[in-house]
Amino acid sequence: MDESKEKILNRMLGNIQGQFDKSEGSFFYDALKPMAIELETVHQRMEAARGKLSIENLIGQELEQFIFERTGIQRKPAAKAKGYVTIRGTAGAIIQENSIVASETVNFIIKETKTIDSTELSEVLVECEFYGPIGNVPAGTIQYFPQTLTGLKGVTNHEDFTGGYEEESDEELLVRYYERIQAPITSGNKYHYKNWAKEEPGVGDAKVIPLWTGDNTVKVIIIDANKEPASEELVQKVQQSIDPGSEGLGEGKAPIGARCTVVSAKGKPLDITFRVIKDTSVTDGERMEDIKNNIEQYIKQTAFKENIISYNRIGSIVLDSKGVIDFSALTINGQTGNIAIVEDEVAVLGVITIEE
Repeated sequence: MDESKEKILNRMLGNIQGQFDKSEGSFFYDALKPMAIELETVHQRMEAARGKLSIENLIGQELEQFIFERTGIQRKPAAKAKGYVTIRGTAGAIIQENSIVASETVNFIIKETKTIDSTELSEVLVECEFYGPIGNVPAGTIQYFPQTLTGLKGVTNHEDFTGGYEEESDEELLVRYYERIQAPITSGNKYHYKNWAKEEPGVGDAKVIPLWTGDNTVKVIIIDANKEPASEELVQKVQQSIDPGSEGLGEGKAPIGARCTVVSAKGKPLDITFRVIKDTSVTDGERMEDIKNNIEQYIKQTAFKENIISYNRIGSIVLDSKGVIDFSALTINGQTGNIAIVEDEVAVLGVITIEE
């Protein structure tokens, strides 16, 4: 409803008897105009408050507060990737806590002080400098000392780093809220298991399979917040929370007698090959990066939501990407059709090949 100061002023002037001067600059006009300005502000605030009666219009802290007051659900925080690196150096050299090692893209902070022994090797815990998936680096990519550290000669990570997640978005928080209020959660039903799993920071989604190996057995399949297979550490955290040891003793959130087994979804790599007619104003690197990011975004949107990866959708994404005029000969895992994703799988991007 439009309640501008002009409309408010005109209405107030219209309520004054006709024999009085109401033109701009007159006594009544100048006296009523400030009030019209203030009433416009009041109306705007009232409209803003009315809009907040719908949860769909809330963002940030207001959304958090609304959901927490009604359900107890809290936004899941961001997390930093962490893991162990092996440092090579002179026997007796000291690895100082808070020193830095790095991959090509990000620094990692050493979280403990150690002395290198006679093997000239030491394994130390490190944590990414930043929150989020930037720290989820593959094995062998942490290779550098940004600053010279006395007696230290080399560093590497033998395993992939995981556990770096962005803070739960408003959209994701709202999804969990609607799942809570729309799905009938009662003591130990399937919706309860899904809710328990998704409460754990780092869990992006979950599927629940009742009676998977007989009476009183439940299987929970999870993916992480990056919509990829969950790490063993994350699986164990969810397992411990719901049913420690899968023993059905009621020592977690699951009721007595219900044996719950938590597993990660298996990653199904998608290797994509095609030819393109290139827009030469865009570099090959920029073109590949945009295609990769766009396909990854689509794959994440389908995770645990759809049971196919659409061949036509992938083609549309390639065509709409930066630096692509047209494409041909598209295959996904060597096929020219949709890729089926079964119940315990989640699609992950494999290798993209642009053929000449």
